[in-house]
Amino acid sequence: MSDPLTYGVTSMAGNLRSVAMRRPGAIFDADPIRWHYTKAIDATALGDQFDTFVRLVEEAGVEIMWMDDDADDLADSIFTYDPSFVIGEGAILLRPGKPLREGEVDVHRRFYETTMPVLGAIEAPGLMEGGDCFWLDANTLAVGRGFRTNQAGIDQFIELVEPHGVNVEVYDLPYHQGPDACLHLLSVVSPLDHDLALVHAPLMPTALYQRMIDAGYELLVAPPEEFEASRGLNLNVLATGPRACIGIDGFPSTTALMREAGCDVTVFTADELCIPCEGGPTCLTRPLHRS
Repeated sequence: MSDPLTYGVTSMAGNLRSVAMRRPGAIFDADPIRWHYTKAIDATALGDQFDTFVRLVEEAGVEIMWMDDDADDLADSIFTYDPSFVIGEGAILLRPGKPLREGEVDVHRRFYETTMPVLGAIEAPGLMEGGDCFWLDANTLAVGRGFRTNQAGIDQFIELVEPHGVNVEVYDLPYHQGPDACLHLLSVVSPLDHDLALVHAPLMPTALYQRMIDAGYELLVAPPEEFEASRGLNLNVLATGPRACIGIDGFPSTTALMREAGCDVTVFTADELCIPCEGGPTCLTRPLHRS
C-alpha cells in the first residue's frame, strides 16, 4: 500500500480501496475430511481460479496487500475475512470457532504490525469470526451468534468497539447443518449497497430481516435452489463499491436478480477455489480501507 496509514472500514459496500489476502499453500494438499471440504482439491484448477479472482480484484481498482505465506498447515488461511476485523480506527484480532483456524490469528497479527493499530484481541473462552459481522450502517455492526461466534466473544468485541462509537446488534443463527458446517451471518446476508442486500430468507434471523426493512434496505431474495446447489455461496459476493460486485459463476438467477437491481456483477469460475471449501469472494479478502 502506498500509504500504510490509510485504513478504516465502516461499511460493506463503500468503494473498496485495499484488502489483505493470502496466497494458497496448505489448501493444495488439505485432507478434505479433516478440513470439512467436500472433496480433495484439484491444485492446478484452484490456483488458476485464485489468480483469476486476484485479477478481478485488481481490475476493480482495489490494492492487494499480501499476508506472509510461510509454509504452515493453515489450509483455510486464504479466507482472510474471518480471523480479524477492521473498523475505522484499526483492527481487532478475533478467535475462530473452527479450531483448525486458530493459528491464522498469528498471521494476521504479524500483518498488522506494519499496517495499522491493533485495538485488541478476543481471548478464550470467546469465539468470533469475521463472517459473523457486517455493517448495517456506519455506526452499527450486526453480529451473528452461532457455532463460530459465541456470547463470550461478542461481549469482548463490544468492549473493544463501543469506545470507538460502534454499536453492536446481536442476532441468533439457526442450527441448520450443525457445528461442523460453516454458517455465518454473511452466509445469509450479503450487502450490495447502503440500502440493498442479497439474502437467503429461509435462514435469515427474523429480527434482522425486519430491522433491515425498517432501515430502508431493499432485500433481494436469492433462489433457494441456487443456495442449496452452491452450498450457500451464490450469496457470497464481494462488493467492490456501491452496486458493484464479484460473484461466483454458475448461478444465473442470483446474478440476474442483482443485475435487475442495478448492480454491475462480474462472475468467475470457482468450483475448486470456493464451492468445496465453504468460502467465497468475500471470505477471500480482509477489507482494510473503504471510502
